[in-house]
Amino acid sequence: MPSTPGLPNLTVPKWVLGILNNVFEIERKLALHGDPGNASRNVDRLKETLAEEGLFFENPMGQQFRETRTDLEATISGTGTDNLVVVEVIKPIVRFGTRDSSRVVQKGIVVVQSKEQEGQ
Repeated sequence: MPSTPGLPNLTVPKWVLGILNNVFEIERKLALHGDPGNASRNVDRLKETLAEEGLFFENPMGQQFRETRTDLEATISGTGTDNLVVVEVIKPIVRFGTRDSSRVVQKGIVVVQSKEQEGQ
């Protein structure tokens, strides 16, 4: 991966990416099914702890997709290929650094669809 100015080269262990991916999944399930036990507070603490180490994830749901994006691996759903948007996130984009200056350590894996077909 290309280096980002001011950020050291970093190889993130697979187990750390596993934790980040699972925190993303838990957060997504809490949003879908509610949070009667207030587990989102624990999820937020996990995210804060990981962010202190420079690791955070980005959920690209609803974002525009162009083939020039280097932070996503996409599968196109449907027949249209114009005006693509992310309609499903299988894995989030994981970054190292800060929100202002970071580099991708895991590409997001997504499903995209033409915006014209999204409502069908």
